[in-house]
Amino acid sequence: MAGSSPSSVPASKPTSVWKNKNSLFKRMLVRYDLYLMLLLPLAWYITFQYVPIYGLQIAFKDYVAAKGIMGSEWVGLKQFERFFSSYYFWRLIWNTVSISLYTLLLGFPIPIALAILVNEIKHVDFKKWLQNVTYIPHFISVVVIVGMLQVFLAPSYGLINQLLVAIGKEPISFLLVPEWFKTLFVTSGIWQNMGWNSIIFIAALAGIDPSLYEAAMLDGASRFRRILSISIPGIMPTIVIMFILSIGHIMDVGFEKVLLMQHDLNLSSSEVIATFIFKEGIQKGEFSYTAAIGLFNSLINFTLLVVVNAVARKKSETSLW
Repeated sequence: MAGSSPSSVPASKPTSVWKNKNSLFKRMLVRYDLYLMLLLPLAWYITFQYVPIYGLQIAFKDYVAAKGIMGSEWVGLKQFERFFSSYYFWRLIWNTVSISLYTLLLGFPIPIALAILVNEIKHVDFKKWLQNVTYIPHFISVVVIVGMLQVFLAPSYGLINQLLVAIGKEPISFLLVPEWFKTLFVTSGIWQNMGWNSIIFIAALAGIDPSLYEAAMLDGASRFRRILSISIPGIMPTIVIMFILSIGHIMDVGFEKVLLMQHDLNLSSSEVIATFIFKEGIQKGEFSYTAAIGLFNSLINFTLLVVVNAVARKKSETSLW
């Protein structure tokens, strides 16, 4: 009897694992339609996010298309050293980081404020109108947004310059002055996306227990006090998560809008890592060089994401993992 008991213990573990797997499979079969819907985005994500990781090795090679990835010469960190020692390295870093921080500083709190404003409006029709007005710009093409900037800011006939002339000021060529590029880029982006970005915060506010507001009103708390004591703390976990995700994209300015607004006169302020990669990699065929720059860019994002997530987990007990 004593000798048979040890052999019976391991035998139960595979059975338990099989039962768990069988139970999971049964639960998946119950909602098979949802899992089928998941297949398409999962296939897209694997194809365009994971499969290309194989090609990252060209960042450490002198890639020649005729030789292929495996046939190209291994050069180690040569491409990285070339980028770090280039005269434009710090300019690209500064432009990318400054635009991202500028966007984060202004663009992150505004959707939160808009969500609180929408949540506090009691008139249903006005609330719907405000949401529609702020959501619609998100669906406008970036090309159209830049075209609108050119029309409104034109030195001779633009609305903004006409107002400046009306108050006795000289017209300003906003799109030609490097110092105005970042402000125009960030503010137009905020106008376009603040409504769309506020949706998740509106949903978080809707999940707060209404009885908390009722109790605060009975205690005589003003509307401003209720916002500070109930609304903001109630959505703080969502704010922390969204902030962590924003930090994880701090180096991802994107090149479409920047490229459309960019020209030789504002290049000192508008050239970012994304546009540089596009010009050098796509237009000039420097695939290994730009792959190294892109990998460096991604490593910074990943490092910041891990660090900020760790700090958030320690300070607020809210994190991605």
